Amino acid sequence: MRPRLLIVDRDGVINEDSPGFIKAPQEWIPLPGSLHALGVATRAGFKISIVSNQSGLARGLFKIEDLHRIHARLLREVAQHGGIIDAIFYCPHGPQDRCGCRKPQPGMVRAAAARSGLALADAVMIGDRESDVTAARAAGVLPVLVCTGHGAQAAKLIRREDDLCVYPDLAYAINALCARST
Repeated sequence: MRPRLLIVDRDGVINEDSPGFIKAPQEWIPLPGSLHALGVATRAGFKISIVSNQSGLARGLFKIEDLHRIHARLLREVAQHGGIIDAIFYCPHGPQDRCGCRKPQPGMVRAAAARSGLALADAVMIGDRESDVTAARAAGVLPVLVCTGHGAQAAKLIRREDDLCVYPDLAYAINALCARST
């Protein structure tokens, strides 16, 4: 299997989402099976990057140090399951800032590919929102939608094309990707 890049949204895909934002490490609660799935992806040869809109920073709901502590917990817990996260990208801007990194813009997706050294054509992005699918498509990456977080609602609204795969959760998605890659 050739090396592939797996780009994963954080909230609603790896961990529970919260309408009040994830503001501290103790609020970061992994979804069942997600950490093990990232370990499976690592062992299957995927390079893994996380991309996440974090407008709570722009809104003053938490500080950058809090985000770093949340990500440190994520990295520790993924490592306990044999997973390696190559990089974490986040957009600190609010929706009104019109930046190029906030999903649905493809900036973080392209940055993840550039950091990995792998081609966008060798990448898959897993998310739970229409903005994740839009960012993946805009970057030329295969989009995958999971039905955790906002995914069940997004699956009803999103424009279905041949490039979109929909799975119940991250574990199902990664198992399917690993089966296709062998």
